Amino acid sequence: MNSRTPQTKTAGLIAFLLVAGLAWRPALGADALDSAISTRVKTPAEAAKTHQKIDTLADETSSMLEQYKQVLHQTQDLRSYNDQLQKLVNKQNQQIDSFTRQMTNARNVQQQIVPFMLQMVDVLGQFIKIDAPFLHHERETRLTNLKKLMDDPDVSLSSKYRRIMEAYQVEAEYGRTIEAYTGQLKLDGQTRTVNFLRIGRVALIYLTFDRSEGGYWDQKTRQWKKLPRDYFEAVARGMQIARKEAPPDLIKVPVPAPQQAKAENAP
Repeated sequence: MNSRTPQTKTAGLIAFLLVAGLAWRPALGADALDSAISTRVKTPAEAAKTHQKIDTLADETSSMLEQYKQVLHQTQDLRSYNDQLQKLVNKQNQQIDSFTRQMTNARNVQQQIVPFMLQMVDVLGQFIKIDAPFLHHERETRLTNLKKLMDDPDVSLSSKYRRIMEAYQVEAEYGRTIEAYTGQLKLDGQTRTVNFLRIGRVALIYLTFDRSEGGYWDQKTRQWKKLPRDYFEAVARGMQIARKEAPPDLIKVPVPAPQQAKAENAP
């Protein structure tokens, strides 16, 4: 017969549980400690890796910031350069517009100046015809060349104008120079070679080589007239002066008498 009461059984069970709890307690404490230590060991390593990543990102961010600053600076430089180029383009456009207007004006001037130059050539030809007949071949050749020049499309307008002005200048020089030359004289249906003396446009005189005959040009009648023998020596002297074979000196030659101008309000 079992002499234990129910109370005795209950007390024994409680004791067993207490012993079992004490037996499991050390095992639970060891696992928590190991876990805590492992966590503490892993945390510094991960923190180092994280710090390294942060440093890397910071370096990349700094590098990108420097690149951005450089790009921004280059953009500003390019903008300034483009602004300067735009100013140059605007200036060139203004010059192009100015040149276009000048070309238009030049074409208009050309349309006006070409007839004017042709008229100048015609006037020069008319003047040579009515002038004293000195250096006839030379002057006619110059006039013929001018007419051919005006018809040449390969010669610029400025060159044509310059040649015309040169011809006018040569004609103007004839009026203030003295010259002796040998040339052909057509008189009484005959052509002879004689010596000429031109004193400006005031006097044109000739002498034969043997000085047996002489004459002077009368611009009023447009004819050759006989030169008195009293002038032969002076004319010969004038030829020497013109050829610079003698020093300058006063000579006596036949010249037309000055005509008295009529008063404007004369009856």
